[in-house]
Amino acid sequence: MDIDPRRLRVLHEVARRGGVMRAAEALFLTPSAVSQQLAQLEREVGLALIDRSQRRVSLTPAGRVLAGYAERVEDELAEARRELTRFTERLAGPVRIAAFPTVIKHMLVPAMRELAACHPKIIPSIHEVFGPPALQELRLGAVDVLITEQDMSLPVLPQPSLAVRPLYVDEYRVVVPPDWSDPPRTVADLAALPWVASEPDQACGQALDRLAGLHGFEPRKVHVITEFDPTLALVAAGHGVAIVPALALLDVPEGEVRVSEVRDVGARRLDAVTRVSRTRSGEPDPVQAVVIGAIEEATAALEATLIGHLRPDGTAEPVSRPAGGS
Repeated sequence: MDIDPRRLRVLHEVARRGGVMRAAEALFLTPSAVSQQLAQLEREVGLALIDRSQRRVSLTPAGRVLAGYAERVEDELAEARRELTRFTERLAGPVRIAAFPTVIKHMLVPAMRELAACHPKIIPSIHEVFGPPALQELRLGAVDVLITEQDMSLPVLPQPSLAVRPLYVDEYRVVVPPDWSDPPRTVADLAALPWVASEPDQACGQALDRLAGLHGFEPRKVHVITEFDPTLALVAAGHGVAIVPALALLDVPEGEVRVSEVRDVGARRLDAVTRVSRTRSGEPDPVQAVVIGAIEEATAALEATLIGHLRPDGTAEPVSRPAGGS
């Protein structure tokens, strides 16, 4: 019985993603090509691997067994690539990175310049995806490195299948319209104001709910926005106040919004997340490690840019710091 490992990978993707259509998207194949590969694999093993009696494609018991072995083959091949990298003079290969706009602009773009100069054979590919969909893509292997955000008040839950590397602690600031004659100076001043809020599952949304809970008020969420650019535009136009991280304010023109004197709002943590290899070494992929290192260097360089950038009184004070730094 000869089994083509390329067809095993197709079966592996169908099992992981729960269908032919999603497997085809992940493999950059047509659904017809995936179906043909599965049919050929069934002929090779002499067993039905796919249950086609229902509307939704599912694996037969034999298919589930073979898919388990296919997953082990994928892990072994990944381990082989890691080991062979040690014998090459230069690190090489694609690395898929999932992140969101502020990280892409201020951390990944500088990191890509560094990688192009020092490791030209590493090919980073950035995908703008975040939240639960990004985590699912990481688990499924569609991306290799995921940059996540989380309110610092929330615990980092241990996940044995994932490795979390702290990157940055990004302080929140409360921004208000520039023409307000009496801007808020304390948290109590914020209670009755209209808010341009983030989604509840985003770090800034979590920060607002936490702040309101601690100080006993119900925020009046007039607008609920996902991205920082429209959030800041609404604040600039006088439609409310907002909590945003320092990174989101780096490129805001002077005078467009006003950074209030309200402090102690908290911060969000930015982490680099990768999958843990289930093979023998358990070591991180060398190419991914280099990419994360370049992101860390770009992140550390941001501190100098942020010093004094957002202080309402103009005095110099760091508003963000690398995670784990002093």
